[in-house]
Amino acid sequence: AERQENFLAWATGVSFYQPSNPAYRCPAPTPPPAPSVSAMAKAYDHLFKLLLIGDSGVGKTCLIIRFAEDNFNNTYISTIGIDFKIRTVDIEGKKIKLQVWDTAGQERFKTITTAYYRGAMGIILVYDITDEKSFENIQNWMKSIKENASAGVERLLLGNKCDMEAKRKVQKEQAEKLAREHGIRFFETSAKSSMNVDEAFSSLARDILLKSGGRRSGNSSKSSSTDLKTCDKKNTKCSLS
Repeated sequence: AERQENFLAWATGVSFYQPSNPAYRCPAPTPPPAPSVSAMAKAYDHLFKLLLIGDSGVGKTCLIIRFAEDNFNNTYISTIGIDFKIRTVDIEGKKIKLQVWDTAGQERFKTITTAYYRGAMGIILVYDITDEKSFENIQNWMKSIKENASAGVERLLLGNKCDMEAKRKVQKEQAEKLAREHGIRFFETSAKSSMNVDEAFSSLARDILLKSGGRRSGNSSKSSSTDLKTCDKKNTKCSLS
């Protein structure tokens, strides 16, 4: 028994020896020291909730997967209801945790998806440059934002699948004009090649940070069009919502 107690004392750092005095109580294990304030510091400075909306098949899921996981797979099935991914980025020296919500574009899910508009700090409207109807419907999605989102929510217009230049139906100038009319930024992106994907999300996060009181270096004016890179002209298909 004594040998067992000695082993337990070595393994746990607690003495199990009890003298004949019945008033003696075995000391409780010493709790670990509380973590320092620096150790408890948050892994991020701000949490921004973003929402992607647009017609089914424009590539919203592809964009989110590319941004959050740097991956692309054109075999994903259409989103049912709503889903989200998370990525933390560094903006203006601040760690920004982006919670990016993916919504279904089908009309039958509208009641579900619009319920998430209110909590969004930024909304990305996505169309497919090879699908003129998806671009025309951006006006309807704009109306949905006005009816359901918080006042002053930041918005961004994305023309996805810009690597499919040979099948282009929506000219860049059309989207630039629409963006100017609504006073929002515009990017053409490719989820397949990752062209301008990080830049678009970071741009929106920066605008939200600026609005919330964060500092911004350089020119703080908001351009209606930001085409940082030229998309590859490789065929791709991403029939996701």
